[in-house]
Amino acid sequence: MRLLYSIQTLTLDFSLQKEEKKLVDIVSEAAEELGFPVFLIGGFVRDRIMGRQTKDIDIVCLGSGIQLAEKTAELLRPSPQVTTFKTFGTAMLKHKGLEIEFVGARKESYNRDSRKPSVEDGTLEDDQNRRDFTINALAIDISKTNFGQLVDPFGGIKDINLEVLRTPLDPEKTFSDDPLRMMRAIRFATQLGFVIEDDTWRGICKMKDRIDIVSMERVTDELNKIILADNPSRGFNLLYDCGLLDYIFPELCQLQGIEKRKGISHKDNFYHTLEVLDNVSLKSDNLWLRWAAILHDIAKPQTKRFADGIGWTFHGHEVLGAAMVKRIFKRMKLPLDTKMKYVQKLVRLHLRPISLSKEATTDSAIRRLIVDAGEDLDDLLLLCEADITSKNHERRQKYINNYKLIRQKIAEVEEKDALRNWKNPIDGDLVMKTFGIKPSKRIGEIKEAVKEAIMEGEIPNDFDQAYHYMLKVGEQYGLQKVLSLEDIRP
Repeated sequence: MRLLYSIQTLTLDFSLQKEEKKLVDIVSEAAEELGFPVFLIGGFVRDRIMGRQTKDIDIVCLGSGIQLAEKTAELLRPSPQVTTFKTFGTAMLKHKGLEIEFVGARKESYNRDSRKPSVEDGTLEDDQNRRDFTINALAIDISKTNFGQLVDPFGGIKDINLEVLRTPLDPEKTFSDDPLRMMRAIRFATQLGFVIEDDTWRGICKMKDRIDIVSMERVTDELNKIILADNPSRGFNLLYDCGLLDYIFPELCQLQGIEKRKGISHKDNFYHTLEVLDNVSLKSDNLWLRWAAILHDIAKPQTKRFADGIGWTFHGHEVLGAAMVKRIFKRMKLPLDTKMKYVQKLVRLHLRPISLSKEATTDSAIRRLIVDAGEDLDDLLLLCEADITSKNHERRQKYINNYKLIRQKIAEVEEKDALRNWKNPIDGDLVMKTFGIKPSKRIGEIKEAVKEAIMEGEIPNDFDQAYHYMLKVGEQYGLQKVLSLEDIRP
């Protein structure tokens, strides 16, 4: 039986901000002119009741969502542009920092081979029945006659108070119809700190193989939201425990487990990785730095070896891991651009800083780290410090002190040599014009020689010094200057 609760009677923490209240009043007026009952619904209601901020507002009406959006836009000042999606019967507009989506109440039915439903007009009850979780099925009537009444057919308020996630209808059917809801369950549990109710959890465990019908783009979108949560390891543990992670991210699952040989064991690299991810999350909300934390040890299963007298080794896992980044990004439909290259760089370099912590480390080695890391040096150091997960207090403190030493050495060399975001003072065009040669391997060799001289401290990081050094290297290759610097750069 459907129940109507007055917000005032329940004294819910549901307060609209000034611009939201104006917008809701105008939507209510537009719906009145069209003769449509209209409701706030879903995540906006949930977040407002929980005291969470959100800029997305979902409106459902018993009529045409597109017509209601267009009428609302007419009444707003300034009048926003309406974006319509006629196939789905939805419309969206943006107004003063708010994003509002309008839809007519609908009923959905699913074909087993697709998560795209067949849609027909429905009642508010039909629309609430199709929602993924009880806490997202809450609706508030904003029609003139019933303004402020809460429609809560599945006990969503109770579940918010209990901090529980449950499906409104049968979990197995809910997740079979739209398997992405399994990812959303774990995402909400991670973001909100809620517990997934037992029957709902069993439904996820049973239906996990259905995730294969969902596009990787949609899966990865939910995964990124889990990664960006305050405590992302919670989401990954849930994904692992229910079996979903093996379908969407098998490489990460392969890190799990401890092998023991001749009384020597290695750490569980799966749980170590999650700890590193949480450590990074305490310091940065950079999604791609968090991805670097997830992937920094991804190649350890492939590089694991046991050596008598030494124990377990993972030689070269940073190099192979950097190569694996592209394959993983490609499969998971992540961007194959500068973001991927950033993650590759951090994975490839994540062992370098700790190897430089010895007292005898040369300025040359520090210069190379600064140049190789470039503008991402601070992020690299943050990742490396997050990689300290030892439970041995003395060992942990030693690593922390080592990184303090590294930072000190970097600061000293940077102050002296100005190497951050370093670029070779000598470019290929200058080499070709100076010596009158065509593009060839020789140009790269000359540039590399100049770089090495700067890295080794033989010459300062200065154009004039680098230019004269280039001339000297050219002579060693039997090249003669054909144009002066004044002729090249008049």
